[in-house]
Amino acid sequence: MKKLFKRTKATTLIAGLLIVGIGCSDKLEEPELNNNFAGGTDFTKTEDMELSIIGVYEAFQSRGWEQPLLISVRGDDVNAGGLGDQQDFAETDLFNYNKDYWMYNSLWENVYVDVITSHTAMDQIMRYQELADDAGKALGDQYIAEAKVLRAIMLFHISQVWGEVFIPTSSDTAELFDVETVPTQEEVMQHISNQMDEAIPFLLDTHPNKREDLPGGVTLYTALAIKALANQELGNYQAVADAAGQIINSNEFSLFPDFYELFKIPGKLSDESILDMQYSDFGQGEGDREAHLYAPYGPQGWTPAVDGAASGWGFYEPSMKFIKFMLDRGETVRLETSVLFTDRGIAEIQTDPNYATLPAFVSNTTRDGDIINDYARALFASGKHYLPSNQLISGRTSYGSNKNYNIIRYAEILLVYAEALTQGASASGMTADQAVNLVRQRVGMSALSGVTLDQVIDEKFAELGMEWGKRYYDMIRLGRVNELSYDGRTFTEDKSFLPYPQAQVDQFPILDK
Repeated sequence: MKKLFKRTKATTLIAGLLIVGIGCSDKLEEPELNNNFAGGTDFTKTEDMELSIIGVYEAFQSRGWEQPLLISVRGDDVNAGGLGDQQDFAETDLFNYNKDYWMYNSLWENVYVDVITSHTAMDQIMRYQELADDAGKALGDQYIAEAKVLRAIMLFHISQVWGEVFIPTSSDTAELFDVETVPTQEEVMQHISNQMDEAIPFLLDTHPNKREDLPGGVTLYTALAIKALANQELGNYQAVADAAGQIINSNEFSLFPDFYELFKIPGKLSDESILDMQYSDFGQGEGDREAHLYAPYGPQGWTPAVDGAASGWGFYEPSMKFIKFMLDRGETVRLETSVLFTDRGIAEIQTDPNYATLPAFVSNTTRDGDIINDYARALFASGKHYLPSNQLISGRTSYGSNKNYNIIRYAEILLVYAEALTQGASASGMTADQAVNLVRQRVGMSALSGVTLDQVIDEKFAELGMEWGKRYYDMIRLGRVNELSYDGRTFTEDKSFLPYPQAQVDQFPILDK
């Protein structure tokens, strides 16, 4: 959020109070820690209420590099890069889980810290509302609704990973020690859906990129998207179709015309964006920046078109299964966008006689002139997490610097809607064929007629590969777990969820089951 961050820079010490008091090193067993930051706040200055919601956005966007990787590594679209210093990450990709692995605890603990941040901000906003005029109270209701939405997507992700997880209801973390049963995944998803129903009446009815106060911030369409995703997990397909249909019928959203550039600087806050984590170099080659660490996704070795641009770590690799699936479909722009090829990887594809001849775009040189050299950890790297070196601001060298991180795109909502219709839901706007064909048309794929569930799921595989484990969770949700046994892996349904981190079991014995 470029404007959001610029405004925040002028009030760093104030806004920072929302997150400093509950930093990543703190533990959830410290009750009331999160309530201390407001001690010196003057709640008569209702114009400062915005700082509370800015703090929630900052917390939400402060994902550690390991968190999205752990959420997404188990699908058949992606592999963990090998030969690294994170062996348990590679083992997680093979469905061999270590409850003592630091990544597990980091994801759990830091997401909950940020969920509690949302509750703390809501508490603070309500204190502002006590002294606010009617307009201030209404704005406070909007900000509280936004905090609920950001809290919801975080709970959504960790419930996908662990299934049964805590649902904090306040900023008082002591309540978690009194939990007698851990909510089931179904209860979590229903809670998320209910929370979105609570939030929607107070949210702005506009595209996120049209917000002038916090560009790219939460709107009612963000809440509808999360409601659709939660109900998809529940198998409530009519609720999915209704929520997704409302987004489609709003005419606020459209697909960004260039799929390749969608994941790069031209696609930032496009009309396709529903929810992103937003980062910025503020248009300058040095000084302050807000950034995600994209290096884990990048190739270890490259010859960038712009000298000095840093390479990556090679921790995240599109799978051979995904690449062959895309080649079999005749995919061009989506395959080129999703995969960075090395010469070694290309040679490995061609060892299969069925793929001895490859399209010309399958090359170790991207269309922007970056050369992806061979490196030990992987044969390929993720193109969706790649920013061409020629799109870096002069003076910035970090891999992917200035790049946003997509979470929910309109293309996904079109396909979620289409799936709901093939699962028996009634249409609330366009047909399933129309929704799928919009996605296909963008990338030059021929139109389909009478789309089936299988075709929709294949379209989701092609469109959403490498994004937030969406493929993995689709396979779990649909019971298509045989797809996850590939390239020597053996998946069994008891591996659907990660084990609770041992550090959390030690604090919350209710998790020891």
